[in-house]
Amino acid sequence: MSLPIDPAEIDPEDIGEKQAVLEMDHEEAIEHVREVCEEVGFGIPVEFSPSELLNEKVDADRDPYYVLGACNPGIADRALDQTMRMGGLFPCNMIVWEEEPGRQRVYHLSIMKIARLLDIAPDNEEWADIVDTTGDLTVEAFEKFDSVDAETAH
Repeated sequence: MSLPIDPAEIDPEDIGEKQAVLEMDHEEAIEHVREVCEEVGFGIPVEFSPSELLNEKVDADRDPYYVLGACNPGIADRALDQTMRMGGLFPCNMIVWEEEPGRQRVYHLSIMKIARLLDIAPDNEEWADIVDTTGDLTVEAFEKFDSVDAETAH
């Protein structure tokens, strides 16, 4: 299947791509990401370990990989007021995977920006405000992720 766009031409900022590296063990990183998300205004209504599931179901032998489904209910409600199709992208995921023991990668894409790029969301001031608000919360979270090292994270 060919793509209608060239992914190499997409600026990571256009999709709200954010990454951080945490120098701590996997379980500690998951807890830290959960705490920071809640601190900046995201609840975590959904979370699961694809690696555990795949290792159990298909003997995948995957390294630790965890998804925290972050959600700010007020913003989610505003987004659904703009487009009911937005639920197809809910929740905003924060992914934590182990690059090596003691080193975890935190990864996020903005579902609000992606929704606009896919024309799921309207091109209006309300949507721009939703994108800005979620973007500000995400930047705040990643600033807190980046400030952590193995000594201060305990």
